[in-house]
Amino acid sequence: MRRTFRMLAAAVTAAALAVGVGVPAAAAGSSDMALRKALDGVVAGGDAVGARVLVTEHGRTVRLRAGSATLGGRRPVPFEGRYRIGSVTKTFVATVLLQLVAEGKVGLDEPVRRYLPDLLPADKDAITVRMLLHHSSGLADYVSTIPKGADFVRHRFDHYDARELVRRIADRPLVFAPGTDWKYTNVNYVVAGLLIEAVTGRPWGAEVTARVIRPLGLRATGVPGDVTRVPGPHAHGYERVSPAAGPVDITELNPTVADASGSMISSDADLDRFLTALTGGRLLPARQFAELLPRDGDPVPYGLGIFRVPNSCGVTAWGHTGEIHGYYTLALTTPDRSRRAVVSVTTAAYPLPDDSPVYAAVRKLTDAALCG
Repeated sequence: MRRTFRMLAAAVTAAALAVGVGVPAAAAGSSDMALRKALDGVVAGGDAVGARVLVTEHGRTVRLRAGSATLGGRRPVPFEGRYRIGSVTKTFVATVLLQLVAEGKVGLDEPVRRYLPDLLPADKDAITVRMLLHHSSGLADYVSTIPKGADFVRHRFDHYDARELVRRIADRPLVFAPGTDWKYTNVNYVVAGLLIEAVTGRPWGAEVTARVIRPLGLRATGVPGDVTRVPGPHAHGYERVSPAAGPVDITELNPTVADASGSMISSDADLDRFLTALTGGRLLPARQFAELLPRDGDPVPYGLGIFRVPNSCGVTAWGHTGEIHGYYTLALTTPDRSRRAVVSVTTAAYPLPDDSPVYAAVRKLTDAALCG
C-alpha cells in the first residue's frame, strides 16, 4: 500500500529448488545459481524473514525459497503459501474497471462525479476515471491519516469504511491540477472500488471475484474484507514499531485499511496465472488492453494499474509491486509471457526503509529471472 514509482525503480541460503514438470534436472545451471544467490541477498540484510520466487522461462519453472516462515523459526517458507499482495490489488481493480468500460458501463474520460456525485467536492469535478487509474488525479492520500507504529498495532483489527477513507482527504487541496502531473496515491483506487460498486450494485471485491478470480480458477486468491487471518499455509510478516523495538507479528490485521488499493490475498502461482491471462488477452478486449499499458514516451512508465519495469539487459516487463504491513510482493511478465517472475517477501520491518537492502536484492533477483 506504500508503493511509489521512485521506490519501485530502486527495488527493481535458498532452502529448495523445484524444476518444472518435464524438464530434466540437467537443464538447471548457472542461471539457477544466480537466482539462488540473489534470493539469499533478499534475506541477508535482516529486513526480511523469508522470501520466495517463482520464475518461468520458456515453459520451464523454477521455485526457490529462503529464510523461514516465522521469525527465528526453522520451518521453511511454504511454496504454495498465501500472502497479502498489497498494491498488486490495483491491477485486479483496474482490470475490472476496464471490463466495465468495454461493456459501455463506464467512460474512461468521464468525470468521477458522473458515477459518484456526492463523493468529492466541486473543486474535484475535473477528475476522470482514467486519472484515478493512472494516478494523475491530484488527490491527496489518506495513508498519512492512518495510525503508525505502535498505534497501528493497537488498532490493527479496526474496520475502515471506504467512503470514510475518502472523506478524510476530500476537502484537502489538490496536489496538482487533475491530469497535469503524476503521483502514486492509494486513495485513487479506493475511489475506483467505490465506482465499481456504484456502477454494478455490488462491492468491488464481488466483481473481482466474479470477473477474474473464478474464471481463472485462482483458488488461493481472495478479497478478505474484514477477515483478519491469512487462510491456508502462509509465512508470517512482522512490523517494527520503533527503531529500538523488536519485530511484532503483524500477519493478522483488518485489511480494510487498504480496501481496493491493496487488501487482496494471493499466491505466487495465482499471480503468475493472472498476469499471463491478462497480458494474453483473456481478460480484456484489445482496445482496453492497449489502454491498460503504459504509453510510449510517457515520462512515468505507469499505465492504468500496471508498471513498465526496465531491467539490466533491456528486457521490458509489465507488472506491479505491493507492500502492506508484513509483506512485499512483485509480479512481472515480459510482453510475450515467455519470462515471468513473482517475488514474495515477508518483512521484519514495516515500512521498509527507503535504503533497505531488500529493494536492491529484489531488483537483482528479477534481473536474474528476466535476463537469464
